[in-house]
Amino acid sequence: MAIQLFVPTFDVEGCLEEIRECLEKGWTGLGFKTVQFENSWKEYTGLKNAHFLNSATSGLNIAFDIFKEKYNWSDDDEIITTPLTFVSSNHAILLANLRAIFADVDDTLCLSPKDVENKITDKTKAILYVGMGGNPGNYHQIVELCHKYNLKLILDAAHMAGTRIDGETPGREADVVVYSFQAVKNLPTADSGMICFKEDEFDEIVRKKTWLGINKDTYARTNSSGNYKWKYDVEYVGQKYHGNSIMAAIGLVQLKQLDKDNSYRRQIAEWYSRGFSSVSDKVRLVEITKNSEPSRHLFQIIVDNRDGLMKALNESEIYAGVHYTDNTQYRMYEYAKGTCPNAEYISDHVLSLPMHLQLSYSDVQYIISQVIEFVSYND
Repeated sequence: MAIQLFVPTFDVEGCLEEIRECLEKGWTGLGFKTVQFENSWKEYTGLKNAHFLNSATSGLNIAFDIFKEKYNWSDDDEIITTPLTFVSSNHAILLANLRAIFADVDDTLCLSPKDVENKITDKTKAILYVGMGGNPGNYHQIVELCHKYNLKLILDAAHMAGTRIDGETPGREADVVVYSFQAVKNLPTADSGMICFKEDEFDEIVRKKTWLGINKDTYARTNSSGNYKWKYDVEYVGQKYHGNSIMAAIGLVQLKQLDKDNSYRRQIAEWYSRGFSSVSDKVRLVEITKNSEPSRHLFQIIVDNRDGLMKALNESEIYAGVHYTDNTQYRMYEYAKGTCPNAEYISDHVLSLPMHLQLSYSDVQYIISQVIEFVSYND
C-alpha cells in the first residue's frame, strides 16, 4: 500500500455528533460553535483573544490590514520575513501594499536572528515569523529584536498547533498569532484558522472586519432582545473572512485529540532521527529548539540529490513533499533573489517525509531503509 505524505485522522463519530447539533439547532454559520471553539482555544493556549476564521491566509491578510491602518504604516514600509514559507505568508504583505524584506533562515529552517538584525532599517515596521513544521526555531531571540527595535511581531503559527516551549504555548509575546486548521494540519478541519491578537481593541476590530465591517453579527443579534435587533452599523470596509459552526464543530472535537496526536508525531520523528543517525553525513536533519515540544507537522531532511531521492521514493510508492520553494524564485519576489543563500540551498535540497498518525513503526522503518539505500549509492 502506498505511503502518503499527509493523511488526516478524524474522530468521525465525535465530529458527526457536534455537526448534528448544528443541524438540529439550525445554526451552521458564524456564532454558536465558533464561540465555543474560540473559548476552548483560549483555554488550551492561554492566549488572551481568539477569533475563528475561514483560513489562516485570511488571518494574515486581516492582521496586516489592521496594523497598517492603526499604526499609520505607509505603502512600501518594510516587513522582514522568510523566503522559506508557503506563499500566503508573504502575499499578505504585498496585498497590504507593504514591502517584503527577506532574511535568511538558520539550521532550524526558521528566520536567522542574526540576518534579521542585519536587515532592519528605519522603514522596518514588523517581523513576520514562521514556525516551520511546528519548530519554534530561535523565536525568543526574534522577540528580543522586536523589543530592541520597537517592531511588531506577527507569528505565523500555521504549523504550530500544540507546539510548546518550556511547557508554554509560544505567542503571548507576539502582537498577533495566526493558526491554520486546514485539511492536513495537526488539528484538521476542512479549512479554517484562528487569529489571536494581544490587544483587546484589535480583537474587537477583527470581528467587525471579518464580517464585512458590520458591528454586530447575526448570532449576537439573534440573542438580543427588543425591536432593534435587526439594526446594525457598518464601521469598516471589511472582508467575509469569519469561520462557520460546521468547521468549528470539527475543530472542537479534534482539539481534544491534539496533544495525544502530537505526542505520536514526536514518536515518529524520534524513529526517523534514530534511523538516520548512521548516515548523518548524507542525511542532514533540522535543528530542533531545545526545551521545546514541536508539533512536528513536518519531518524534513536535507540531502544532496533531493529530486533523485523523491523519484526513487515514488517508485517505491512513498510520497514525500517539498516545504518550500524559496519564495524569491517567484516573479513578484525576485527582486530579493540571491539575498538568502541558505534558504536558496535548502529550497533545492529539502524533503518532507511522510508524517501522519496512520504511519506504523514498520512504515517508518521502510521509509528510512529506502532513503538510506538511495543516499548510500547515489552521492
